[in-house]
Amino acid sequence: MDAYDEGSNARHEPPSEPAATAPAASAPEPDNAGPADSPPDDRAASAGPAPNNRAVPAGPAPNNRAVPAASAAPAAPASAAPAAPAAPAPADPAPPPQDAPAPPLLPPPPPPPGIAALSPRYQVVAALAFAVVAVAACVHLGTAFLHVAPSNTVTKQHGRAIDEWVYPEFEQNWKLFAPNPLQQNIAVQVRAEVRATDGGVRTTRWYDLSALDGAAIDGNLLPSHTQQNELRRAWDFYVATHDSENRPAGLRGALSERYLRRIVVLRLDREQAGGRGAVVQQVQVRSRTTNVPPPEWSQEQVSAKPVIRELPWWLLTEADRAAGTRAVETEARAR
Repeated sequence: MDAYDEGSNARHEPPSEPAATAPAASAPEPDNAGPADSPPDDRAASAGPAPNNRAVPAGPAPNNRAVPAASAAPAAPASAAPAAPAAPAPADPAPPPQDAPAPPLLPPPPPPPGIAALSPRYQVVAALAFAVVAVAACVHLGTAFLHVAPSNTVTKQHGRAIDEWVYPEFEQNWKLFAPNPLQQNIAVQVRAEVRATDGGVRTTRWYDLSALDGAAIDGNLLPSHTQQNELRRAWDFYVATHDSENRPAGLRGALSERYLRRIVVLRLDREQAGGRGAVVQQVQVRSRTTNVPPPEWSQEQVSAKPVIRELPWWLLTEADRAAGTRAVETEARAR
């Protein structure tokens, strides 16, 4: 084919133009892709022979220059700006240093004392056992007390059961209260023979001194010892020192008689026996004893008839009369 044929583009341009244009078109590429310190002689050497050598195509020239650019491309991140640091992952808690002293260990709590240390089931069993033992102890103590106590309504009603419990293992040969408890009501009464202001002598009614003491004590939260015991102790003193015929036994018998006589004279003066201005000449004391009725459930039978014990008349002396009841002073006031 002719070199001057119109269909061929081989000679349309001078041979040097493709070589010259190739470096011009590819000149900016090494500036962007290659490193800044790459030597310029390499590009001049690759561009210089291109006009003389027509056999070398224009296309490979950029490829030859791109080789050092590609080889230098991995070094570009070294001169670029550093990337933003990534968010740190949550770090695990640092373990305590091995050489740190361990905290002191607390001692274990002491076990609960007594029944609380048991399980609920055994606590119930222990409580029932304690209850049975307590009831048995109370029954035994009560039965032993009734066995050694004097005869009373409880022992008379349940005497057989008490004996079956006590004999023979718990037999006692002593008694708790040797004297029988008082199961009687004793009332001390007195009457007097008085001489009135007109000179007449008459006998007063019976004054129940025990009932008067009881009326004075009734309703009183703090009764005096004298109100409660003076008359009763005087009568017990007299009975203990006299026989059934009211004869004194020794010197204490005469002393108890004078003591009782002066007490009844003082009580008669308090009650103004015989009227105002009357003079007590002599007194007579008696006791009225009645048995305490048993309870309704008791089978005990006691007599409800009172027992009367009358003492002889006692003639009063001047020493027996209290102030205000002496004959001389009474007669002077009567005048």
